This record gives sequence, C-alpha cells and structure tokens, in this order.
Amino acid sequence: MKKINTVAELRQVQMGILDTVAQFCDTHGLVYFLSSGTLLGAVRHGGYIPWDDDIDLYMPRESYDRFLDSFHDDSGTYAVLQPGADKRYYYTFAKVVDTRTTLIEDEVSGYEIGIYIDIFPVDGAPEDMHEREQLFKRKKLLYKIRRCKIADSNPLDSTLAYWCYRLLPVSVAWLDKRIDRLVRAHAGSTVVGNLTEAGPLRAASCFPASCIDGQVDITFEGKMYKTMTGYKQYLELTYGDYMTLPPEDQRVRHHFTAHWNTEQ
Repeated sequence: MKKINTVAELRQVQMGILDTVAQFCDTHGLVYFLSSGTLLGAVRHGGYIPWDDDIDLYMPRESYDRFLDSFHDDSGTYAVLQPGADKRYYYTFAKVVDTRTTLIEDEVSGYEIGIYIDIFPVDGAPEDMHEREQLFKRKKLLYKIRRCKIADSNPLDSTLAYWCYRLLPVSVAWLDKRIDRLVRAHAGSTVVGNLTEAGPLRAASCFPASCIDGQVDITFEGKMYKTMTGYKQYLELTYGDYMTLPPEDQRVRHHFTAHWNTEQ
C-alpha cells in the first residue's frame, strides 16, 4: 500500500471521479450542479478553495434517484455508496468512491471507504419559515440518533444523550425510511435545499427553486462542468459576501488518512 500524503494527489483522485460522474450525467440526461464549497471555489478561485480538499455536487431529487439506480463504471474503478447499502454507512447522502483507494476520516473512526466526492439531493422545503424550522429540528434529531447507532465512538457532546439514543429500540433502516419520507415531503415547493446532514443546516439556508431551473457551464480546475443557473443567488444566500475570504481561523480542512490499495 502506498500512502497518499499530499492534498494534490488526493485532489487528482477526486477529479477523476468528478469527470466520470459528469460524463455519465451528460450522457444519460441527468442534472447535476457543482455546489457548496466546490461551486464557491469555482467562482472565487477558478478551482478548489486553496485550503479545501473535497468535491460536492447537488442533483435535483429526480436525477439523484435515477443516478443512484443507474450509475455504473465498466472498469470497476468507481462505485456509489448510499444509505441502506451497508448497515455501517455513516452518511445520509450518497458518495461516489474510487475503489482503488482507502480513506479514513477522523470523524468516522474505524469506518473505511475510498476517496470520494459527495452527491447531495436537492429537495423541496416548506415555504413557511416556522414550518421549515420545525422540519430542520426533526431531521437533526433523527440524524443524531442515527449517528449514535452507527458510530463506534460518541459523536455527541453528551454521554447521557449518546447512550439514550444508542439504546433506543429502533433500527438504522427504520431511521433511514423516516428521514427519506421527511425530506421528500415537500416536492413541488417554491423553496428547495440540501436537507441532508452535511452542508448548511440552517432553515434560512434554503433557496428559491428557480435557482435550479437550468444548468450553466462553469470552469473548475481548468475544465468545464455544470452548475445551477441561479448560482450567484444560491452562493449569496448560503455564504453571504462570498467573494471575501474568511478569516484564517475559519479556513477549515478535513482530516483524513488515505492510501492506494496496491502499489501505484
């Protein structure tokens, strides 16, 4: 095994995944958008945010479901991971991984996957802010319980809460079904957002459905990909003054250990 020591090498693997996913979506008429920090990096830096080390995509729910059902890579290099496929899968959204690699993140002690990019569904959210806030509270609780059921170590600040959630007589499969019903409940709303656990979790971080009415080309690391037509409004609602660099103490990297499964 050869350890992956540099962010540059990690990014090279991620870019290979991105190219494969983008080509698959374009070929099969699926809609995807560069999103979150990846989109912010594309707009502000023309590529990765200098201190960033992951790639995020949004897909409208219909494309997301079709992607999970149909994605395949004839070479076997890339695979989709999603809730329900593995009882230890920690996340409530999909990842596409490079199966030639192994990655261990500090926040998920003991759980190994390949180097990945994140794929998030975009779902309708309640148009009423109070109702939206209640939805976010419910989903946050379900996510906490789910993490406590799966994690080998306590992901919460409270030991008491961890064991209360851990010992609840409900299964991860039951929680996944409840979460899925919750985030799909407002299809057709004029307000949408990433209702999964990663990314902005505030009810105010949702954005108009008109932002994702279409796709536009955008440059990322010297190549052309797709993002949403309303990306400027999305970035402003998500990050505020998004063209201004954050203070250095807010420039956060993920922490990981990664290696090739065989000598490269």
